Amino acid sequence: VNVNAGPKLDGVKCPVSGKKVLADKTVDYKGGKVFFCCDNCPTGFAKSTDKFAAKANHQLVQTGQFTQTACPIKAGKPVNPDKTCDVAGVKVAVCCGGCQGKLSKIEDKVATVFNDKTFATSFSKV
Repeated sequence: VNVNAGPKLDGVKCPVSGKKVLADKTVDYKGGKVFFCCDNCPTGFAKSTDKFAAKANHQLVQTGQFTQTACPIKAGKPVNPDKTCDVAGVKVAVCCGGCQGKLSKIEDKVATVFNDKTFATSFSKV
């Protein structure tokens, strides 16, 4: 792992404000780093981590610090790389066409795929 290169931050949004993030505004989270847009947002994140957990988990995957290991719809099932769905800029694979159809119909895909429970069973640190 090239530590100097750092994660790619193009298109990455602050989990608190939704604004573009800055490389030097970070908080350690789940063994990775979550990026923020300013000095104030990490404070808001720390006060209500549960509220922002799905967006922070999404960012960990989006920045390449975590990778998908299993289907987020049927926990633990191996993924089929041909069955994917875009979840806010992250290509998420599922195990089958049924899960692909189900995920494509879900309105808040980030909350479904990246909530703490699903994140723990379907993603791991790189």
